[in-house]
Amino acid sequence: MARLANLNGVPETLTTKAKLFNVERTRRRMTILGSVGKKTEEFQEQPLQTTRRVAISLASIALSVQSTTGISLAEDNGFWLTGPLPIPPIFNKIANEETGTRSFLKKGVYMANIGPKGSAYRIRKYAFDLMGLGDLIGKDAWPYMRRYLRLKSTFMYYDFDKVISAAEVNEKQPLTDLANRLFDSVEKLEDAVKTHRLPETESCYQDTTAILQEVMNQMA
Repeated sequence: MARLANLNGVPETLTTKAKLFNVERTRRRMTILGSVGKKTEEFQEQPLQTTRRVAISLASIALSVQSTTGISLAEDNGFWLTGPLPIPPIFNKIANEETGTRSFLKKGVYMANIGPKGSAYRIRKYAFDLMGLGDLIGKDAWPYMRRYLRLKSTFMYYDFDKVISAAEVNEKQPLTDLANRLFDSVEKLEDAVKTHRLPETESCYQDTTAILQEVMNQMA
């Protein structure tokens, strides 16, 4: 009866062995699948770790950018200035008494601190430069003349203040008077150049040149 139970005529012992073999193969497959699943988990963890590293890197970059931005927003961090250039303070009475300033002054000009001796040298040099401005009078160079006059005079204005502040007590008033005569004349010249009045420009230039020569002699 045991032999007849197998309809294909295969002995029962062989059937039993075949079943055991299938079970073994199934176990092996399960084991293999389990190992593959483990590798898959490891493979899935790797991008997660990489993502974390990228996130940490981005966070550190963001912090450094924020730190740099905070420094750049500072008014003076020891390396550079942000925003408009500061206007140097004036400690002596060389401004126009009516306006409290000078009409020829340019804004946004960087004034290097070169000390009183350096300022005196620069005053002498720029006075010499302005004495050559007469070559442009009457040659349709009004905008250039005005820009050149304003730039040089602006430096001389702030340099004069430094020279007067560093001078001896008995020299302060003569230097202040010389500076005021010069800048009063420069204001008249700058106004004549601005409105393209040729005869008045020539007259003011002659007056200014004479004072510039005094300035050069004083700063020598």
